[in-house]
Amino acid sequence: MTVARELVHDRFPDASWAMLTGSVVTAHRTAGSDLDIVVMRDDEPGYRESLRYKGWPVELFVHTPERLAGFLAGELAKRKPSTHRMLAGGVVLTGDPGDLPARCARVLADGPGPLPAAESDRLRYGLTDLLDDYRYAGDAGERAVIAAALWTEAGRAAPAFAGRWISGGKWLLRELRELDPELAERWLAARDDPAAFAIEILERAGGPLFDGYRA
Repeated sequence: MTVARELVHDRFPDASWAMLTGSVVTAHRTAGSDLDIVVMRDDEPGYRESLRYKGWPVELFVHTPERLAGFLAGELAKRKPSTHRMLAGGVVLTGDPGDLPARCARVLADGPGPLPAAESDRLRYGLTDLLDDYRYAGDAGERAVIAAALWTEAGRAAPAFAGRWISGGKWLLRELRELDPELAERWLAARDDPAAFAIEILERAGGPLFDGYRA
């Protein structure tokens, strides 16, 4: 917190407010956690920057009110609330973000709502196509690559079909564990042979989709 405040004071004396966010302020903190700092300024430019400051790796997310509003709206459309999570769980370093953290927390708690039918069909078609490629792959290298893609996409589809947020990386596992801890464990176990898991996820959403799909 001290280093983060010093950085904001040094780099952004005109900041309206700033927050320290990310795993460093949670129970998920590791020895490699960086300082994710969201900074609000009135004037452009907004940008993202990576740097080191007093021994810490730092990720800066510099916004103007208009830029941040656009980011938040875009995340809702993509059903991937990265900035919402940062703001909902952040710790204020300077200034006052008002009710923004509370509003982001409510959005996260409410979830994105049911997956639109067209998006559900797109995911079902994509999984079906990957599953067929995996089943019939004759080249061991290609089969390994397809397996990785199928495993990841099946994991992403599970919360999406359930009307939950879509995530990637470590947040994908966290979403799956929150949705269904046993499902998350089956997903982890299916990494090298994801066919059965992908079929399970497809069946939850209405089964494979190929014949008649149109986009």
